Amino acid sequence: MRKEFWLFLSCGVFFVIVTPVYWAVAHEVTGTVALVMAMLLFFMISFYLWFVTKAIPERPEDRKDGEIAEGAGELGFFPPYSWWPLFAAMAFGLLVLGVVFGWWMFIMAVPIGAICVIGWIFEYYRGAHAH
Repeated sequence: MRKEFWLFLSCGVFFVIVTPVYWAVAHEVTGTVALVMAMLLFFMISFYLWFVTKAIPERPEDRKDGEIAEGAGELGFFPPYSWWPLFAAMAFGLLVLGVVFGWWMFIMAVPIGAICVIGWIFEYYRGAHAH
């Protein structure tokens, strides 16, 4: 994780340097805000990687003498297919359209979105993929 941390941190520092230069040359608000947001996102990811680096032991990829065989084993849990993200996205789209077209649609979309999010959260507690 240390290499990833330094990679994202250096990208964030790059945007710290580039953003004022862009503002001085272009005087354009939209691009400057986009560069500031990119800088903040890179710093947020680098903070997360720094925090995770302290919490986990050193990985074989981080050492110069690390062997490929040391990284063998289970890599993590990868969920199978799920339809709930599609329905949650459609409910969110209905929610946004409700703000545009009428509050009655917004009010109708809130319980649909709640059902979709609850189904997405609890999909591994029942059915073929239950734990």
